[in-house]
Amino acid sequence: MHFHQLQHLIPRFERIETHQASRVIDRPAGSHALIVVRRGNVQVSCRDEAPVVVAQGFACHPDVGPVAVDVPKTKKAEYAVIVYRMLPEGEPWTLHGPLFTLSEVKIRYMVDELIRTAREIHPETEDDESAQTFRKRMILERILFIFLYESRMRQVNVPSAEAIEESISYMNEHYMLKLTVPMMARRAGMSEGHYAVLFKKRTGTTVTAYLRRLRIDKAKTMFGETALTAKEIAQTVGFSDYFHFSKVFKAETGLTPSEYRRSLSEIEE
Repeated sequence: MHFHQLQHLIPRFERIETHQASRVIDRPAGSHALIVVRRGNVQVSCRDEAPVVVAQGFACHPDVGPVAVDVPKTKKAEYAVIVYRMLPEGEPWTLHGPLFTLSEVKIRYMVDELIRTAREIHPETEDDESAQTFRKRMILERILFIFLYESRMRQVNVPSAEAIEESISYMNEHYMLKLTVPMMARRAGMSEGHYAVLFKKRTGTTVTAYLRRLRIDKAKTMFGETALTAKEIAQTVGFSDYFHFSKVFKAETGLTPSEYRRSLSEIEE
């Protein structure tokens, strides 16, 4: 339902704020709010609704309010509140309630970037301002997409083959992040052992080997298309330790990173 609505709507970012204490969410009439929990958990209370413990996200519809966020007295929590409108106004956007994600790291990166863009970047020209407005909208759209898509995954019994295909697509897009078998199995909604068996049946290799090959292939492309140093490329494709990257690169290609780059130069000559 929400994806069908989103096809005809554009989210317009209004503001983002972060909090560590309990508060009532203040927003203009007609504005939606997206609560993203960055640490711990909070309790969200809406008018005429039972309080809900939220560990990831919560969408607040303007027709349901006020919305109170309570932080446990004995624990620490931090959350961001994104206030936005849907355009054109008057069109249905019924998103409200708890949201779930298996991509906490990606959501956290995007929220951090939204905060940085909103607070630190001050456009000098009208065109710069338009570019930043568009960029904030794209980040917001991506956050909404992930929450909607992965909340639906939690609710729907996805066939195993489809779950594995989605898992492979996720790895191909997010290879630079720290991806583990438990994380990917949880994302696919199956046990680690079952996931590993189905993944190898589909790809002919293990999750670790597939991810290693994928990262090295991306590194090889970057050696040919960029002037980045080998260490910078290693970090870009997901290796925090350059020496480990160099070892894996040679095991996969038969050449060290520097030898591979020289071989590309010789081909060009």
